[in-house]
Amino acid sequence: MLQRLHPHADFAASDGVALSVEWSVSRETTLTIAYHVTDPEGHIAWPAAAQGRTDGLWRHTCFEAFIASASSPTYAEFNLAPSGAWAAYAFDDYRAGMRDLALAAAPVIEPVEFGHWRVRLDLAGLKDLIGPAPWRLAVTAVIEARDGSKSFWSLAHPSGKPDFHHADCFAARLG
Repeated sequence: MLQRLHPHADFAASDGVALSVEWSVSRETTLTIAYHVTDPEGHIAWPAAAQGRTDGLWRHTCFEAFIASASSPTYAEFNLAPSGAWAAYAFDDYRAGMRDLALAAAPVIEPVEFGHWRVRLDLAGLKDLIGPAPWRLAVTAVIEARDGSKSFWSLAHPSGKPDFHHADCFAARLG
């Protein structure tokens, strides 16, 4: 089911920019997220092609996914740039104990057509970090405009400043 991401109220999106997502899990081992971006006026600054694990992706246009246990404070964060670069982190609790998350397989980030990307994440190792499904999911994005401004997108936002780590952003369920 296609669901809209919403820009944070304090960081307006450029005119005409819209984001939506859909996701599915196969055999509790692979999460596939399709990010659909509408930008008819060409406002978005797209990163140059890159590959591999890269820190700081959230400083520019970047898709993100956070996966948490339904019964534990541990969670994983995935930063997925449309360039092909990615990062993955494990947390013991809200913004605590951050470290690189070892993955059995690198995320696959593939353009489907202009404005549409499909991301596949191997979830096999997540059970050791966050426990068995059901899991909570936050699907988010940082969009940088060509003028340098940023908008912060999520299924749901907490009050106050943008904070994708906040429990209110974990608005979807897996498993």
